[in-house]
Amino acid sequence: MSEEEQPVTVPRTSERGAATRAALLTAARDVFVSRGFAEAGVTDVVARAEASVGSLYHHFSGKADLYLTLFEEFQARQSQRTKQAARQARAAGESDPMRVFISAARAYLDGCLEERELAALFLRGDGPPGFEVVMRDRLRTWAQRNAALFEEDESALVVVLTGALAAAVSEVTLSGDRGLAEDVLAIIGQIRPSTSAGGATSR
Repeated sequence: MSEEEQPVTVPRTSERGAATRAALLTAARDVFVSRGFAEAGVTDVVARAEASVGSLYHHFSGKADLYLTLFEEFQARQSQRTKQAARQARAAGESDPMRVFISAARAYLDGCLEERELAALFLRGDGPPGFEVVMRDRLRTWAQRNAALFEEDESALVVVLTGALAAAVSEVTLSGDRGLAEDVLAIIGQIRPSTSAGGATSR
C-alpha cells in the first residue's frame, strides 16, 4: 500500500476530553449536592469521576470553576426553556405580554423542579466567594430580558414581577411544591400596570 493509500486515523482526543469534562461536572454536581460546596474537595470530585487531579485542572481552574460552570450551564438550559415557552405562546396567537411572561415563568419554575437538587444548590448560599455578585448580575440580566416583553414605561412593573418571581423560585425550589408554583403564577398573572393611577395623578 502506497503512502497515499494509507488509511487516515482521526484523533479522538477531543471526544475523550469532552467525556472527561462531562464526567467531572457530573461528579462535581453529585459531590456539591451531597456535601455542600465548602465541604467538598477536589479529591472527592476526581475520585467520583474516576479521573485524575491533572485532568481536572486541565479542564477547570479548580473547585470554584466547577461550581460556576454548573451554574452557567444550568442557566443556559433555563434560558432555552423560557425562550421556547415564549415562542410557543406567541406562535399560538398570544399577544398579551403578561401571559407570555407567565408562560416563560412557568417554564423556568418547571426547570427548577426538574433539576431541583442542582437549582437548590445555587440558592443555599454555600457557594464560592463572589458568587452572590454573580447571582445579582444574573438577576439584573433577567430583569432586562423581562423588560423586553413590556412597554418602555412599565419599568416598575418589571421590577415587581422579577422580584416576585425570584422569591417564588426560591420557595418553590426549596419546597418542591408544584402546586405553590401554580398558585404564585396565578397571583402574578393578575398584576397589571396601574394606568388609572397615573391618569388620576395627571389630573
